Amino acid sequence: MKAVVLVGGEGTRLRPLTLTTPKPLIPVMDRRFLDLVLDLLARHGVQEVVLSSPYLEETFRSFVESRHDHLPTVRWITETEPLGTGGAVVNALDHLADDDLVFALNGDILTDLDLTAMLEFHRQRGASVTISLTHVEDARPFGLVLTEADGRVREFLEKPADPIPGDVNAGTYLIDPAVLHGFARGEASSIERQIFPAAIADGRPVYGFVSDAYWMDLGTPEKYLQGHFDIFEGRVRGIEYPAPWVHRSADVHLRAHLGRWVAVGAGAVVGEDATVEDSVVHPGGRIGAGARVVSSIIGANALVGAGSTVVDCVLGERAEVAAGALIEGDRVAGPSAR
Repeated sequence: MKAVVLVGGEGTRLRPLTLTTPKPLIPVMDRRFLDLVLDLLARHGVQEVVLSSPYLEETFRSFVESRHDHLPTVRWITETEPLGTGGAVVNALDHLADDDLVFALNGDILTDLDLTAMLEFHRQRGASVTISLTHVEDARPFGLVLTEADGRVREFLEKPADPIPGDVNAGTYLIDPAVLHGFARGEASSIERQIFPAAIADGRPVYGFVSDAYWMDLGTPEKYLQGHFDIFEGRVRGIEYPAPWVHRSADVHLRAHLGRWVAVGAGAVVGEDATVEDSVVHPGGRIGAGARVVSSIIGANALVGAGSTVVDCVLGERAEVAAGALIEGDRVAGPSAR
């Protein structure tokens, strides 16, 4: 079985991290986020994945090469300009078998969705498209998907103005490639706003698969941190890390204090009397003696100077905070992103 993973976004809400690293390749503990997505697919029998992105394409090269001896294997398609969620899937048609189903999923969603159960649901109903859904108490950030009692999708509604509970799109799809054949390759389109509504208008059976699976869009600093915290608390099935987590090659001073919800990446350094709470330190990040870091993301090879305080901040790759400085709610880009 094959899958298309949508990795073409520029990750603007996670800047400055994504100025130098595509969002799917940002670390989650000792893995890249895309590794976790591919691990999930492999556990459910997916053998090949198609990726494409016009953004920082060259940075994906080493990732694709690293998957050479692992399942699922990765096939890269060059995307010269952004094609959107629909266009990226349509553009992969030449690499998909017409007689087989294909999973399509967003590359920034952390989930433990049971893809095998979703496939069985799809086949039992003879669906052309199955959309993973999750129930939320406030659908304002998402928009609603209305279904019949048997799960058949009746209508997609725009984001409501007032708080309202309902089922929302959870970013994983199962598609019969025949649904895509009416759309031109190389043209931008939205899978949610164009392809799925067109399938319904054509009378094709489109279903919603509601589950209680864990689901988190890691596209903002707050959600990125929350995803780590939820892994620590055992809320994401199939992913286990101790809390706090420190890579074996990191150097954390014996007199440093790490809170429970802290991840310290490979080669990172946390100095004497430093305090780190509710934060993620990427590989090579350095936190000086006596510094305090709270609810922040410290990018690769970034420096938090001795005695400084960093609260609710995102530091990009090789960014620096001067010794003794106080910054709060800031985003600091490194020299390579300026």
